[in-house]
Amino acid sequence: MLRLAVEGGGCSGFQYKFDLAAGVDDDDAISETDGVKLVVDPVSLDLIAGSVVDFVESLGGAAFKVENPNAAAGCGCGSSFGI
Repeated sequence: MLRLAVEGGGCSGFQYKFDLAAGVDDDDAISETDGVKLVVDPVSLDLIAGSVVDFVESLGGAAFKVENPNAAAGCGCGSSFGI
């Protein structure tokens, strides 16, 4: 399972953190697409509600991309946002 969390920091105020989830907490939200489970804690879920998470590959490498409709500002790296 993949865990997505939002932490304070980055150049715009918040940053996305992806990690492998060893387990699921009782209050976690779980989304599954094509057999891949994404786990999000309730505090982070409020900040990314309505977001789309995708895995993209390009000449520059491969990474997870978050399209967050709640983000009012972002940065060039794509992993930091502000509300």
